[in-house]
Amino acid sequence: AWYVPCLASLETLQELCRKENLRCKSIGITNRSLKSYEVEYLCDYKVEEGKEYYLVKWKGWPESSNTWEPEKHLNCPVLLQNFLSDKNEYLSRVREGKALKVRNHIKALKPAIADYVVKKAKQRIALQRWKEELNRKKNHKAMILVENTVDLEGPPLDFYYINEYKPAPGINVLNGITTGCECADCPAEKCCPKEAGFILAYNKRKKLKIQPGLPIYECNSYCRCGPDCPNRIVQKGTPYSLCIFRTNNGRGWGVKTLQKIKTNSFVMEYVGEVITSEEAERRGQLYDNQGNTYLFDLDYDSDEFTVDAARYGNVSHFVNHSCDPNLQVFNVFIDNLDLRLPRIALFSTRTIKAGEELTFDYQMKGSIDLTSDSADGLSPSKKRIRTVCKCGAVCCRGYLN
Repeated sequence: AWYVPCLASLETLQELCRKENLRCKSIGITNRSLKSYEVEYLCDYKVEEGKEYYLVKWKGWPESSNTWEPEKHLNCPVLLQNFLSDKNEYLSRVREGKALKVRNHIKALKPAIADYVVKKAKQRIALQRWKEELNRKKNHKAMILVENTVDLEGPPLDFYYINEYKPAPGINVLNGITTGCECADCPAEKCCPKEAGFILAYNKRKKLKIQPGLPIYECNSYCRCGPDCPNRIVQKGTPYSLCIFRTNNGRGWGVKTLQKIKTNSFVMEYVGEVITSEEAERRGQLYDNQGNTYLFDLDYDSDEFTVDAARYGNVSHFVNHSCDPNLQVFNVFIDNLDLRLPRIALFSTRTIKAGEELTFDYQMKGSIDLTSDSADGLSPSKKRIRTVCKCGAVCCRGYLN
């Protein structure tokens, strides 16, 4: 027998069971719980005979089961606060930022307000589920948060979180490495970077000490050194809690750090599907027309392969471009020494304050030479449509490509 994962949420499955009067112990619908009630969100408000009532959406029940309940029956202060905040937010936007005068004698909400409140409640639930999904799938200790205080946009519908490269058929991102260093205390004479002809990339504080353009060779799974080795940084994943947030200037989603990041610190890896440059050119034509930019050329040694983070990726999928970025690209080699397939790591170029947005230059290469002829990094090599840049930097070039 074979199985496919169910894409419906637990609440959706519970709604179906209750609607059809079915029991299912595995999702919590038993004879005892079949008639249990918990407020999921509040949909509407009215006053009748001097009493305040709220229209309640019950968790695990279809919307056809919504009921009007007096406020004294509701033991959900957070949901009540969300309802009032969403209502006032809608009124504030309608009045274009003018001082809001809340009237206490409203008998009922206008349909447009109630519709907005419901959409915000559903969005809040969807974003919470997405946050939980991201944190289930990530392989690092730091948390991922999600925030949208700008519009009604919910989670992306066609994005799948991954922690490492997803190779297309025929591409091997693990190139059969069978040896590692014998160091008891890295770095030593025969340590991985020196064997590759380069210096150790990190100092004693585990901060980057090499210049852009030089590769990073970390110790691999065959090395004698343990997990506390100072030459194991990128492979451990991001150490910072990050927040995917909705930008307020039309740039879609962005990423901000929730912790202070010191200069030359590893922040995150750029991962996605590894495809051939020919396939990247084909996809690039589609992305150009959509104004999207998710293709990163792996051209440290050649231009045979590209990373496409459009559908498969990690938090880096949501990092925006800036012409004055606070992240820098570096090529990393760990369990694959194939120069055509480096891992892409993003390191801080300066101290980044908690709450600050993370950005990198979409034309940034992992090399020192950033001439106009070669600077087309995060895009197909031949762009057909120029995308306007909205980074707002003083040195903004005007276009992403």
